[in-house]
Amino acid sequence: MGEYRHTIDEKGRLTIPSKVRSLLGEDFIVTRGLDNCLFIYPKDEWVQIIEKYKSLPNTKDARNFMRFFLSGATSLEFDKAGRINLPSPLIEFAALKKDCVIIGVNERLEVWSQERWQQFINDNESSFSDIADNLFSKELNF
Repeated sequence: MGEYRHTIDEKGRLTIPSKVRSLLGEDFIVTRGLDNCLFIYPKDEWVQIIEKYKSLPNTKDARNFMRFFLSGATSLEFDKAGRINLPSPLIEFAALKKDCVIIGVNERLEVWSQERWQQFINDNESSFSDIADNLFSKELNF
């Protein structure tokens, strides 16, 4: 969990916050995410996702989603400075320029361009209360 702001350099290197590096492990998977951001998964979580995908029916929707999600996936490691070197197709997909926002979402990290993250907040801010009511009001005391 958390929200962190870092910059990506001209070589595609992005520092991952030290607080979450250990949770990712030695190597991890980065792929296209939903809503035009990147998803970063620890290897063990990735293995579970792949097992779930193997059980999907062989429908056009399942095939198309797997193509989108898996074709962008790449295994990465940290350099000595705690950075990852993102492949250019992923940088282009997420429109990462200089300022990035890294957020923790359950079992994964998401990497957003600062502009897209701010747009997401602006577009959804007024509905978060209703969403929380619809999803959690009976289970949690908000």
